[in-house]
Amino acid sequence: MSNIISRQIIELTEQQQKMIVSGWGSDTLNKSIVEKIVYTSDGLKVSGYTAYPKDDSKKYPCIIWCRGGIGNAGAIDKFTARGIFGQLASWGYCVFASQYRGNDGGEGHDDFGGDDLNDVLNLIPLADEMPQANKNILGIEGWSRGGMMTYLTLTKTNIFKAAIVLGGIANLRCNSDESKFMRRLYEHTLGRYEESEFKSRCETRSIVNFAEKLSKTTPMLIIHGNADNRVLPHDSLDLSYKLLELKVPYRLVMLEGGDHFLKSHRKEVDGMRKNWFEKYLR
Repeated sequence: MSNIISRQIIELTEQQQKMIVSGWGSDTLNKSIVEKIVYTSDGLKVSGYTAYPKDDSKKYPCIIWCRGGIGNAGAIDKFTARGIFGQLASWGYCVFASQYRGNDGGEGHDDFGGDDLNDVLNLIPLADEMPQANKNILGIEGWSRGGMMTYLTLTKTNIFKAAIVLGGIANLRCNSDESKFMRRLYEHTLGRYEESEFKSRCETRSIVNFAEKLSKTTPMLIIHGNADNRVLPHDSLDLSYKLLELKVPYRLVMLEGGDHFLKSHRKEVDGMRKNWFEKYLR
């Protein structure tokens, strides 16, 4: 029985195609196919994306990709998906990404690292339905909240041969006003719970509290801008001390002047991401 309920190739206007080439390069447009999908996760219909190289003459390693944001704020639209996932596919990977339950028309409720973690794990079997996917070679990448989802996923399995986290949430300081963005995020996602449960939910989503559960065999590339005022830089710095103690293989890169989206470092970041995946997934 198929876990993918529906799939539709993303088609863009001529103007949008030009913008993709301008933003992500011609290979992104010419060497990849990106599809919007609906798949099953815990019996729910969940929206997501898949991408793969146009050249179907061989099999390619797979990358599970975790988006940031909460609810439909931060959801990946078709244009952005064509760029982000098309670029990864043009590098020679099959990509699987979730919008998380309750978002983009999907069933259920976005739980910000709770039950919706299964929406990430349930992407893995989708590789069985992709003829050009080498399901035995898997990487994972996450940005911002997606970084938190990546860390949590790495406590559930050691199947991944490489991980990349960018501006990732490692410590939900739910009683903190250090970041107005994070405070709004807490209140929107977790603030409906009683204080004790609210605190518990923050703690159980903060990888710094249980870093020992992380896979010891998945090398991590952690990138953070030191001018990030959304997810504070010491999320990654604090975690790095734990990883050092636990002997988890990792590389930490702090980018001078980098904001949450690392806009001024895009080419540098893309180069590091590409090299990391090539090093461990080839």
